[in-house]
Amino acid sequence: MPLPSMTPEQRTAALKKAAEARQARTALLNSVRAGKTKLSEVLTKAKTDPVAAKTKVSQLLRAIPGLGPAKVSALMEQVGIDPDRRVGGLGDRQRQELVNAVA
Repeated sequence: MPLPSMTPEQRTAALKKAAEARQARTALLNSVRAGKTKLSEVLTKAKTDPVAAKTKVSQLLRAIPGLGPAKVSALMEQVGIDPDRRVGGLGDRQRQELVNAVA
């Protein structure tokens, strides 16, 4: 299915909105990396915040100090989370298992 045609103004607005979302997501992940924000806080925040909800679970877990790609993959497989899953798409059980595993 081809993408819909956009006017130059619509395209500019869409690009600006996407850049703002990337900046907000980067700020969230940097906060997790620095230890200012805990995993449980992000998971709770994802219920109301679209930036947190649209962040991939693998990105969020890799932002936690001490978790690299191998540990993240193993943890996600253990909990039963698809590698492409976003935080907003997690169930309550999956959220709780992630918090318990990381803590």
